[in-house]
Amino acid sequence: IVDLVFDIQCRELPVDHAHDLADAIKAHLPAIEDDDRLGVHSIHLAGSQNGWERPDPKLGQKLILSRRTKLTLRVPQERIGDVEEALIGAQLDIAGCPLTIGRAKQKKLSSQGTIFSRHVVLEPGEDVDENAFMQRIVAHLAKRGIRVKKALCGKTAELAGPDGPVQTRSIMIAGLDADQSVLLQQQGLGPLRHMGCGLFIPHKGIDAVKKADDDR
Repeated sequence: IVDLVFDIQCRELPVDHAHDLADAIKAHLPAIEDDDRLGVHSIHLAGSQNGWERPDPKLGQKLILSRRTKLTLRVPQERIGDVEEALIGAQLDIAGCPLTIGRAKQKKLSSQGTIFSRHVVLEPGEDVDENAFMQRIVAHLAKRGIRVKKALCGKTAELAGPDGPVQTRSIMIAGLDADQSVLLQQQGLGPLRHMGCGLFIPHKGIDAVKKADDDR
């Protein structure tokens, strides 16, 4: 499994665009919803820093994208050709924002020991009980042979979903060996990978969750 990093032409997007982006991609690549090895990373910009405040979706504000902004999909090796054929040159409509997909480059998954997911889907009650969420995640990963030595939860966040709001929480997991890190990135965690949930990316350290909370 690799990340396919696509060039895009797009001026702006809704802040909460995960569901609309997944729907637009699904029109060209129907398998995105059925194969949970396929994932779509939300298009994310740097957050509140240098005096710049993240737009407020409740006010209808949008993310203003730079020319360097990319669209990244997590893709099994055997599906790379299918995904590129379906998406390169595709013109998407993301809640009224046009997006054109360009060329793609392959990027190997990181072997870094600290990885981070901005959104993991919560089960009922976990929005108010961080310990219940953490215990479930640790137990679930243990069944996969991944021993969690160090983890940190972030704040909860709400995403627009196909059947209404989806409650999520960010999580950073540290102290993994290279094989476990890659395995967790390959397998992901929980549902809605096509909306960017449960997809892990490398991060430099323990400030990951706090920074992501600041970015919201």
